[in-house]
Amino acid sequence: MTPEPMTPDLIDRLGGERVPRYTSYPTAPHFTSDVGPDSVGAWLGSLRDGEEFSAYIHVPFCAELCLYCGCHTKVVRRYGPVEAYVAALEREIDLVSDRLAGRPTLRHLHWGGGTPTMLRGSDMRRLVERLRGRFAFAPDIEIAVEIDPRTLTPAHVETLAAIGVTRASLGVQSLDPEVQRTIRRIQSVAETARVVEWLRFSGIDAVNVDLMYGLPHQTVENVVATVDHVVGLAPDRVAVFGYGHVPWMKPHQRALPEAAMPGTRERLAQFEAAALQLGRAGYVRVGLDHFARPDDPLALAMAAGRLRRNFQGYTTDATGTLIGFGASAISSLPQGYAQNLADIAAYEDAVRQGRLATARGLVMTPEDRLRREVIERLMCDFAADLDAICDRHGVAAAAVFERELAMLDDLACTGVVHRVGNRIEVPDAMRTLVRSASAVFDARLSRGPGRHSASI
Repeated sequence: MTPEPMTPDLIDRLGGERVPRYTSYPTAPHFTSDVGPDSVGAWLGSLRDGEEFSAYIHVPFCAELCLYCGCHTKVVRRYGPVEAYVAALEREIDLVSDRLAGRPTLRHLHWGGGTPTMLRGSDMRRLVERLRGRFAFAPDIEIAVEIDPRTLTPAHVETLAAIGVTRASLGVQSLDPEVQRTIRRIQSVAETARVVEWLRFSGIDAVNVDLMYGLPHQTVENVVATVDHVVGLAPDRVAVFGYGHVPWMKPHQRALPEAAMPGTRERLAQFEAAALQLGRAGYVRVGLDHFARPDDPLALAMAAGRLRRNFQGYTTDATGTLIGFGASAISSLPQGYAQNLADIAAYEDAVRQGRLATARGLVMTPEDRLRREVIERLMCDFAADLDAICDRHGVAAAAVFERELAMLDDLACTGVVHRVGNRIEVPDAMRTLVRSASAVFDARLSRGPGRHSASI
């Protein structure tokens, strides 16, 4: 039976609903100052010798500010502030390591930003050596880095190869000239292709490309044209993110012309056109908004039911601990979440004084862990067996999720979910609304204005 497509009414009603992206549960708006440096220090002390973990290094600097950006970053014109920040990162690595009971093994390392390659090659090498001095590195460690192709040089690529980078993610967003002028990100097809060539020549074969839909002046036609250019680069993965317009959180977004932004139905049409084109090119849709070659580890993890989701999006990372280094970086540990001070000067001052830079966080409850697993399976598999999940957590689905099951029945009437007993599925035609289905299980969700970006 062919699944029923979304009706215009459903697109308008749920597509504009403001719900989290669920890269974590509970989500960051619920973090409080009740979790501070002492709490996190105690949590770190439980990380065992040889236990695998992941790390994220946040570099909050860019050469210029793109108007769509929702990241914690700032523009710098000289290297002095960056150099001081590198020293703070070294100090934080030491502070974290000093609180560990043993020498855990680093399995995944992700450099994010901002623009990580704002760092000099010598400073990137220093930080990796600091990590190697404090932690064991897995023999097959994955090291990923986010790249702005407009500022990358052959010297940067040489550094990335030298520090063992295995995967590079290139920010592209759109290759349409009018869209680029509007968002203040001028980036040609040729310079993007040149960077891909440099990376592969250096031995960094795994290349991701990040695209966006829903930007001012984007249309189905120019989104498809961008996808066609990108497919010509033969990346391993492509992410197609919806632009999140949150000017109350990111004031620079007010410079974007709202009248030129596509509405919910047009946004959905743009995404579906991109997904169709990528499917025709042989990419497998992974989760909500990622696409990968069939033999890519991300696609294989999805096929095996091992796909995970964390602050970097969809991932193969199955470690139970992620340690974030840098201003605003978030750590996820078995006990809960912790976020560093977002202000760079305050972050640097904290670590200079020998304190962990934790500003806020959240202690996970047993119910949080249960709901997190349900939401993660929905976001990754578009299905969740509530009985099986609840059995793993020692509770009965009917007792815990009575309200949610009633809400799911309401969603089932619109076709967003199918429910057979306590097993729920999101049909292929409704996958774009999986965030709305996941929100049913979010016991902490605040639906007030200004909290989250639109569902589509």
